[in-house]
Amino acid sequence: MEDNDQDIVMEGVPEMMMMLEGPPSANGFLHRAVTDSSFETPTPNGPSADGTGEDTGATGEGDSQTSDPLAYPRIHIRRGLLPTGCCYDDRMKLHANADFGPNPHHPEDPSRIEHIMRAFKQNGLVFTGNDEELLHIIQTSPNKYMWRIPAREATKEEICTVHHPSHYIWVEELSRKSTTELRRISNKLDQGRDSLYVGSMTYEASLISAGGAIETCKAVVAGTVKNAFAVIRPPGHHAEFDAAMGFCLFNNVPIAAKVCQQDFPNICRKILILDWDVHHGNGIQNMFWEDPNILYISLHVYKNGEFYPGKPDNPMVADGGLDQCGAGAGIGKNINIGWHDQGMGDGEYMAAFQKIVMPIAHEFSPDLVIISAGFDAAAGDELGACFVSPGCYAHMTHMLMSLAGGKVAVCLEGGYDLEAISKSALAVAQTLMGESPPKMEIPKISKEAAKVLAKVQAYQAPYWECMRPGVVDVQEMRAQDSARLHDVVRLAQRQRLFDKYGMLPLFIQRDVLFKSFENQVLVTRGIIGAKKMLVIIHDPPVLHGQPDPLDNSLESHNTWVTDGVSRYIDWAISQGFGVMDINVPHYISRPEDNDAYTPRSDEAVLHAQLRELTGYLWDNYLQLYDVQDLFLMGIGNAYLGVKTLLINRNSKGRIAGIVNFVDGSLRPVKSDVDEYLSGWYKENSQVYVANDHLCWSDPDLTRKVMKRRFGTAIRSPVNGLTMMMAEHMKDVQSWISERVARREALRRMEEEDMEPEEQVEESINTDINNTNNDNNHIDNNNGDGQL
Repeated sequence: MEDNDQDIVMEGVPEMMMMLEGPPSANGFLHRAVTDSSFETPTPNGPSADGTGEDTGATGEGDSQTSDPLAYPRIHIRRGLLPTGCCYDDRMKLHANADFGPNPHHPEDPSRIEHIMRAFKQNGLVFTGNDEELLHIIQTSPNKYMWRIPAREATKEEICTVHHPSHYIWVEELSRKSTTELRRISNKLDQGRDSLYVGSMTYEASLISAGGAIETCKAVVAGTVKNAFAVIRPPGHHAEFDAAMGFCLFNNVPIAAKVCQQDFPNICRKILILDWDVHHGNGIQNMFWEDPNILYISLHVYKNGEFYPGKPDNPMVADGGLDQCGAGAGIGKNINIGWHDQGMGDGEYMAAFQKIVMPIAHEFSPDLVIISAGFDAAAGDELGACFVSPGCYAHMTHMLMSLAGGKVAVCLEGGYDLEAISKSALAVAQTLMGESPPKMEIPKISKEAAKVLAKVQAYQAPYWECMRPGVVDVQEMRAQDSARLHDVVRLAQRQRLFDKYGMLPLFIQRDVLFKSFENQVLVTRGIIGAKKMLVIIHDPPVLHGQPDPLDNSLESHNTWVTDGVSRYIDWAISQGFGVMDINVPHYISRPEDNDAYTPRSDEAVLHAQLRELTGYLWDNYLQLYDVQDLFLMGIGNAYLGVKTLLINRNSKGRIAGIVNFVDGSLRPVKSDVDEYLSGWYKENSQVYVANDHLCWSDPDLTRKVMKRRFGTAIRSPVNGLTMMMAEHMKDVQSWISERVARREALRRMEEEDMEPEEQVEESINTDINNTNNDNNHIDNNNGDGQL
């Protein structure tokens, strides 16, 4: 095989050695020939290998390191100039799929680690010269290259620190099974949540992978290297306490973490495991679910539990959801940053590190950082379908190196595109060796991802001081009889409209809608007998607040509520209209409403909610009223309610006109059963669209918006719903008044049996002039529309 390292390390090599037997040109690492198995690497200025802090190495004449020309120079150790370690062993490539069918290739391919090592060599991270050059480098710049941490097979006792003995036996027995039996097992397990294949050398490779992780982490803790990268496989973070899954046999990182805690109790008590694999590390989470000394942070695609590994078969077992924070003594020590979808990139990952990972990590103050380094979120990996760049991996590594005195151990997990995994691993290794991360342009974070981070902060706020600023403890608020400002504002609106016009709430007799729309639908008294009616479906009032610049607190006297709807209600009532005011909340109320931050309902939820609401109001109220001139007004996202009513109810014959104010998505009105609906909507609507709306930036979109199914679209000279409603109030009043006058004139004409046309026009103009005079009177006496 091309570029094969042939760097197999046999048993018997001392635990903490970072050098490999054999000539340097054969393995590509700086090394020291080891012949004395009792040798321990001296660490004069750091902790010894046994964790006691005492210097166990010789310092006088005859020092084996001083006399050995291939030893790492003691003067560099005294100065703290330690090298970066690297663990690799060709034998880990022996784990391969036993099912040699028509499609034998598997994403977790042996060439994954080979390609990473090739990238390290080609970019000068490992030494590939001759002995003469090696001696010169060791004397002058020994930390120029990575130093070898030999892999070994993990022992049963080490593996069983986190795994059940029966699981160890199951993996061990694979080495004694026939090829036919291995194929049968692979065919059975390589699907669904198990997603696993096995081969005749799987057991041996898995032992070396776990042993490599152990030796890498121990070398970092003991101080024989400053940091290290374990290029190992098979990966581990999906393996459960008692089962293999997700390409993983033994869970390498938890094994290494527990061994380090046991072997170095004085200097390695608290460990941070940062898992940036695109899949949630369910195995690591479950192994340390109640452990107060292991902080597990996972950045992964969650996708509402649909992305692998998905929901556990046992509903009592936690998944990768944001609300899974640990239990018992380990509560708060489990942090899931589970993205809502694939497609995340540098902006989202850097924001997660800056807002969540690093503040909590610094507060935790670990003794060791282990990175479960899957590179399947890297740009180019089709399984992950995310866009994290090598530069971003470098920056994340660099930030983690500020923790634990720089003691960082990187252990390979997933990553299945060979080019992407090689470039990403190379960027991480170069950063470990001291190269500055590249300058990068950080794109803006998506709105949905920002909501994810806000939710994570809210869930973790009870356990971490750094997460509390700006986060409200909802349960504490409820204990103090607090209420959401949304409900307080609506109660104030209700009281104002009751005091001024006697408007009362309309009870919504629907289980799903009742709680959300309690006090949200208000009607004027006597609406059942009104001949003219205005139904306003609108978003909640707009809040404006100026926080304190020091502590970010928000006080009531620095907060304003702008209600652009109130002027229209005042005008309509003054003109003898009955009014139905429908305030559409941005969220759905639930009994377990304990979230400090509740995102707005998405369009699908809003559409279903408004379809049921408008249908209920039409069936039980509006169509039963003896109203002659019914006008609908839609404001903001809530104007979707106008569309749902027109499409789902045969209502256009009862509606005199429609006015909409839009600053978000423009929604077409088109029916499969009523071919005339779009044309009617065009002729009987005024749709005011914000000046900065995207539809005006593209001529093709503008032409599309001008088609009949979008109504009569009018570009507003201003932006924002409140400004638009104020800007076009006189136009709307005149448009409604003219349509009312015309419809009244036509009705009189029908009653008087064909009144002459000129008399009709004169009658209409007289009615309009009278209405305009009333409008001017209202405008001169109206308030500013604010609560």
